[in-house]
Parts: sequence; structure tokens; C-alpha cells
Amino acid sequence: MDALKQGSDALFILLGGIMVLAMHAGFAFLELGTVRHKNQVNALVKILVDFSVSTIAYFVVGYSVAYGSSFFVGADVLAQKNGYELVKFFFLLTFAAAIPAIISGGIAERAKFWPQLLATAIIVGLVYPFFEGIAWNGHFGVQAWLEATFGAPFHDFAGSVVVHAVGGWIALPAVVLMGARSNRYRKDGGISAHPPSNIPFLGLGAWILCVGWFGFNVMSAQTIDKISGLVAVNSLMAMVGGTLAALLAGKNDPGFVHNGPLAGLVAVCAGSDLMHPLGALVVGVVAGLLFVAMFTATQNRWKIDDVLGVWPLHGLCGTWGGIAAGLFGQHALGGLGGVSFVSQLLGTALGVAWAAVGGLVVYGLIKLVLGLRLSQEEEFEGADLSIHRIRATPDRDVSW
Repeated sequence: MDALKQGSDALFILLGGIMVLAMHAGFAFLELGTVRHKNQVNALVKILVDFSVSTIAYFVVGYSVAYGSSFFVGADVLAQKNGYELVKFFFLLTFAAAIPAIISGGIAERAKFWPQLLATAIIVGLVYPFFEGIAWNGHFGVQAWLEATFGAPFHDFAGSVVVHAVGGWIALPAVVLMGARSNRYRKDGGISAHPPSNIPFLGLGAWILCVGWFGFNVMSAQTIDKISGLVAVNSLMAMVGGTLAALLAGKNDPGFVHNGPLAGLVAVCAGSDLMHPLGALVVGVVAGLLFVAMFTATQNRWKIDDVLGVWPLHGLCGTWGGIAAGLFGQHALGGLGGVSFVSQLLGTALGVAWAAVGGLVVYGLIKLVLGLRLSQEEEFEGADLSIHRIRATPDRDVSW
């Protein structure tokens, strides 16, 4: 029976890792469909190469920083318990690699290629796992102190704060330091429209993310005996709540409609194992409204050129999710209890502060030493030709 349990757990978390790995295709197509034609190849290449760099950084450094485990031992040790520790690494790696995938959407169309890969290595190797270890492995006694002081530790079941808020708040200083795309904001105060290049690909990316998210959330149980149908239904309700709210607030705009479900799913991650489905629906609705309002304010009022709106979507909706777990996880609002609102506020604030400072330091130093963005000529030509020497759709076939 022990062998069966060990094998089942390994298969369970492996399937979760595969589902979240598939979400990276969603990140790629969401960005590809949103950026202009001359930057589509770059969107695809960045997500794949960022994932590869993330894997090395997390394997060599990041996983050890977060959990104190090293893979520099014999294969006989690694294979114990059906290699569960290895597939757990794979699963958690796909979470870690979401951070540069999130950032990629914010700095799209004008970021240098190699400096961004360097930032990926530092963020996934050091910045992200530092807070991951605090939230999910009890480092530095923060969780123990919150539980002793406020009755419960900071609760983030599937990463509203640990993954999404951290990714979004790292992205914000990167976007600000990068500066807006050329001619995005005119000297006369006007705003040049840069509409999505391919709505079908944008929609495909959103759908892939939505489907994979059920592995992201449900498989966060990490062992098969802890699987919860409540997590699945709450994810579903938040997804549809975000969709409908974004549809109405965004006035039928397809970009908002396809980001609405992602906003709801970001927000429900933290408390998806605690909330009543109606509470999850409300969380999703608020997240959908929050995304539309703050994306519009970011782009039009504050003139921060966050191309995919990753700070509103991941940063702010993830922050809302951490706080919402402390509200809708309470018995009084239909939840299972065992969560402290004050602990949620403090844990969320800690994650946000660490991410914002980490993003500012990493991207500030890289800007100082290597530079962050393409030259004006390279940006005008497009990242596809400037970096990869090919367009997504060549103008004509080559004749031999």
C-alpha cells in the first residue's frame, strides 16, 4: 500500500507539472496575440528560452534556497519514493518559471534579449525562492510568528501572492525603468493605439492558461490524499466571475474578455481550498473589475506602458487574492475558517514589498550595466528582425 501511495503521489504531481508546463504555451500565445506583428517571433522565443534558463537556475540554486534540498547527490538517492522529490521539483519549477513569463508580457516589444535572460536567472534563482521559502517552507520564523500572534499563518494555497503578485510587482519597476514603447505617448498628450495583432491567438493563449490553471490550483495539494473538489469548483466560479465582470466593464472588448478569466483565477489561487463557491464567484468578479479599471488607468492616465497589463492582472489581482482569502475563508462568509485576516494582510504586504524592491534592484542594476531596451532603430524594425533575423510571416517565399 505504501508503494501504491508513493507511485500515485508521484504520478499526481507529475500530471500537475505537465498541466502547468502547458500554461507556458498559453503565456506565449497570449503575448504573441497582443504584441504587434513585428514582435511575434520574439514573444514565442522568449517564453521558451526563459523557461529553459529558469529550469537551470531553479535546479542549481532556487529550489535549495526555498526548500533546502540539493540535487547534487547520487541518482539512487534521487530515485527514492518513485522520485517524488524530483517531480515535486518539476511541479514547483513550473510555478517559478511563471515569474519571467509574467514579466515578459509587461516589457514586450522593446526589451533586449540577453539582459532579460540574465534577469530571469537572478529572479528565479534568488528573488522568487526567497519569498517562496518564507511562505511555503516556514523560513525565518515568519509563519510561526504570524500563527502565534494572530492565530493562523499566512495562507496561500496555490500562489496568488507567492507567484502572481510577486511576478506582477517585480514587473512594475521593470516596465517603468524600460520606458514606454516609441511613439506610444505623443508630446501633445495623445496616445497612439497599438492594437493586438491577432485576437484568435490571444484567445487561444487565454484558453490554454485557463485549462492548465486547474492543474495549477488542484494539484497544489501535492499528494493525492489531499486533492479537493472544492478547489476545482472555486477555480471555475472565479474564472467565470472574472470573465463576465470584464465583459461588462470592458464593454465587450475581446482583450478584456480574455483576460477577465485570468484575473479571476489569479485572485482565487490563495483561498481556493477555503472559500465557498459563491465567495469565489465574488472574488472573481472583483478581480475582473479591478483588472479593467487598473489596466485602463495604467495605460491612459498614468502612461505606464505595461503591454499585457501584467501589473494589474498579476500584481494587483494577486494582491487582492491574498487579502480575499482572509475574508472569504472565514466561517462568517461561508469559508472553512482557519485563516487570519491580519496574517493575510501582513503576508501579502511582505510579498509585494519584497517583489517590488527585488525588481527595482535587479532591473536597475542591469539597466546601469548592460542596458534594458533595444535601440530606437531596432525597436522600429521590430524584435523579430533585430534579434532573430526572421518575421513570423515572411513577405514572400524564397526562391532557389
